[in-house]
Amino acid sequence: MERLELIALQQFPLVEPGDDLAALLAESLQANGLALRNGDVLVIAQKVISKAENRYVLLCDVDVSEQARALASDAGKDPRLAQLILDESREVLRVRPGVVIVEHRNGYVHANAGIDRSNIQSDPDNPRVLLLPEDADRSARTLRERLHTLTGCAPQIIVNDSFGRAWRNGTVGVAIGTAGLQPLRNQIGERDLFGNVLEVTEPAVADELAAAASLVMGQSDEGCPVVLARGLRIAASDNGFGALLRDRQLDMFR
Repeated sequence: MERLELIALQQFPLVEPGDDLAALLAESLQANGLALRNGDVLVIAQKVISKAENRYVLLCDVDVSEQARALASDAGKDPRLAQLILDESREVLRVRPGVVIVEHRNGYVHANAGIDRSNIQSDPDNPRVLLLPEDADRSARTLRERLHTLTGCAPQIIVNDSFGRAWRNGTVGVAIGTAGLQPLRNQIGERDLFGNVLEVTEPAVADELAAAASLVMGQSDEGCPVVLARGLRIAASDNGFGALLRDRQLDMFR
């Protein structure tokens, strides 16, 4: 019988810039009475990776351009935040009060370039924000290799973030970086129960697992940014999350 376990690591420590995140993961697994097994997947909130990589920016250090001032006026945002959104993006796609939809420089389309203020310590007189990891695939590979050194096991890694979706309310977890797994399962050419040939079926398994893990991570003060997923067999791959990005010429929503 197929069975998937999702185990949120309890009492995960607050992460600071420069921390050895892989060591914290290994220690937390041990404290939770867990040992990594072959086939395990660790789903990790991007925020703890960004913190360890010191992706903080103090808003008072941001130089604001005229383009950013115009964007801030249209979106009703702090001009310094608008500048960071521009800096982190390839293109601004849509703007409305409160939201700027962009193509991030790493290829995904989402709101406000993923820049966040929640669950970070910040001085009201000198506020700071947190950017996404510079390269979440690279971060995932580094964690996987380091965990292999520390534990003797190299788990598959998914870097998780919360995204909104076109035509749907609410956010879901999605993969913005992977290591050791094939994020998109191509079933084109396989047959269904009645012998019909599948023509377009490609489950986004990394996104599906990221969304499932988000349910046990929580989104506010739960303090569970890491989830161990066990029992799901995902094909191995070193290609990263890029297969999940739709080619621009096939994107009907821009």
